[in-house]
Amino acid sequence: MLPKLSAPKGVPEYLPPTSAEWLLIKEALAQPAVNAGYGYVELPIFEDTALFVRGVGESTDVVSKEMYTFTDRGGRSLTLRPEGTAGVMRCVIEHGLDRGQLPVKLWYAGQCFRAERPQAGRYRQFHQFGIEAIGSDDPAVDAEVITIADDGYRAVGLREHRIDLTSLGCAQCRPAYRELLVGFLDGLDLDEATRERAKINPLRVLDDKRESVRAQLENAPLMADNLCADCSDHFGTVRELLDSYNVNYTLAPRLVRGLDYYTRTTFEFVHEGLGAQSGIGGGGRYDGLMSELGGQDLSGIGFGLGLDRTLLAAQAEGRQLAPESRLDCFVVPLGEVGTKAAELATRLRRAGIRTDLSFGTRGLRGAMKAADRSGAPWVIILGSSELEAGNCQLKSMKTGEQIAVPLTDIETSLKEKLS
Repeated sequence: MLPKLSAPKGVPEYLPPTSAEWLLIKEALAQPAVNAGYGYVELPIFEDTALFVRGVGESTDVVSKEMYTFTDRGGRSLTLRPEGTAGVMRCVIEHGLDRGQLPVKLWYAGQCFRAERPQAGRYRQFHQFGIEAIGSDDPAVDAEVITIADDGYRAVGLREHRIDLTSLGCAQCRPAYRELLVGFLDGLDLDEATRERAKINPLRVLDDKRESVRAQLENAPLMADNLCADCSDHFGTVRELLDSYNVNYTLAPRLVRGLDYYTRTTFEFVHEGLGAQSGIGGGGRYDGLMSELGGQDLSGIGFGLGLDRTLLAAQAEGRQLAPESRLDCFVVPLGEVGTKAAELATRLRRAGIRTDLSFGTRGLRGAMKAADRSGAPWVIILGSSELEAGNCQLKSMKTGEQIAVPLTDIETSLKEKLS
């Protein structure tokens, strides 16, 4: 006997009825981006490994510990994408999208992969929805991007999330702050691995989750207190715009995202209902990433929102995202009318009515059991006598009421009862 096969560890699967909610989340998150003029881009699931090493940052845990990297038959090093932004930037550069109207505004959705220890809300394959706006350093773009994410979460039904917001400075003010931070870190009792990480990117130390380290960082200098005038003005305008849009946020000067490319406006969406894995999405500005990947020196900003965690957040709030039933109607054929019943079901589907039917040679009792299990609120009973009379029996599964409806009017009658 062959061994039983199962999905790889850390890979979530979504089955009905939960899968219907997952699809609705994806659509709800995308709609505000579409409304703001963002175009869809379909990206490769794997890319040249160098793209992520250069784009995400060699000092990050993503690159150093979590990437799924393999060598193909041609000897090339390829990596399953761990995030979406680097791939979008490569796509923009390769296809010259930055040579047209700016900013380039794109949205994407798909799987990402990280070799992590699986736990609730933290998967090895996860799904991400993201947008990128490339080619403008206007703070209004920053506010637009954050608002699109917040509107998307609210369209899903979330009300208990918060936005942590900060600025990570720019190429002018970061060097002086880095020197200040390095000097502070030199005086701490850190292990060798953490000191090595601090040499590559000292900001990453501020993101350390160990209590022994966090206690020592209590008086660490913060980037938010050391912004240059331009960064301070930029961040102030972003906040003013968010206030005018009625987008609530919390200033989080210790916020450090897990990727190296962030500059200036940086943000994270948090939902405490998820416990330890409370981050449900985030992003920020990345002025310099495009030139680092071989393109023009254009600024950009974007976000990545976790669809899996958004579903968990909606469940934590008790939100019912999908209808109780995936069907509007169930057709029950009686006797030798199977072909006509299938034709009727097809008619209803083409009219936009979600319809299933009983297959095979079940009797009335078995077919009605199938109708009940389907969850459809309405059942159409069709037999030879109904066909001769040119009508069908329409039954409410809630009240048990049953009426005869002409077959020529069934679409209209059902739509009226479903409205």
